[in-house]
Amino acid sequence: MPELVFFSGTMDCGKSTLALQIEHNRSTRGLQGMIFTRNDRAGEGRLSSRLGLVTDAVEARDGFDFHSHLVRHLTAGGRTDYVIVDEAQFLTPDQIDQLARIVDDLGMDVFAFGIATDFRTRLFPGSQRLMELADRIEVLQVEALCWCGARATHNARTVGGKMVVEGAQVVVGDVGEPTAEVGYEVLCRRHHRRRLTAAGARAGALSPDVLPVDAPTAPHMR
Repeated sequence: MPELVFFSGTMDCGKSTLALQIEHNRSTRGLQGMIFTRNDRAGEGRLSSRLGLVTDAVEARDGFDFHSHLVRHLTAGGRTDYVIVDEAQFLTPDQIDQLARIVDDLGMDVFAFGIATDFRTRLFPGSQRLMELADRIEVLQVEALCWCGARATHNARTVGGKMVVEGAQVVVGDVGEPTAEVGYEVLCRRHHRRRLTAAGARAGALSPDVLPVDAPTAPHMR
């Protein structure tokens, strides 16, 4: 039976790499897929991984109708056996409903990849709808790590190198760019709650003692 599958994980855990691997495995067996993405780091109409792999994709902007796009493609004589959607957290709940219709009405597997929560630890609307509708939710097993070595569970946004917890939900950026105007870093829950990034931890380690140390005084002479 065709399925709507949601592959979820933090940034930097290999979601896009897995999407490209699924595309490779199925295409080498003679199947034809259609790939969609939204706000990829490589630019519009591209699906890329941090390992350097990249392929063309259809950019799914606001108002894009997945179901209608597939119906037009099939009506025109095209073939599609499965659908891959990367950066699915940026989609609207209505667009997630369209992905479910593709599975139910057109009989295609849909593989959606995305992060569950934003930099404020709140669910993205698209991810929330996927959790409500998906036949299966897969949490990626390649664990991204916090700077402390613990499993990273949260995505932190940095502005000018400092972690922030306010602002627009969607601002395109990437991990590994701590000096960028807007960047992201994956953290464990403890350090996300404390707003302690790798740069902040290094700064704390290099800072002087917070408690004053009195200089020795000469013995009191009578």
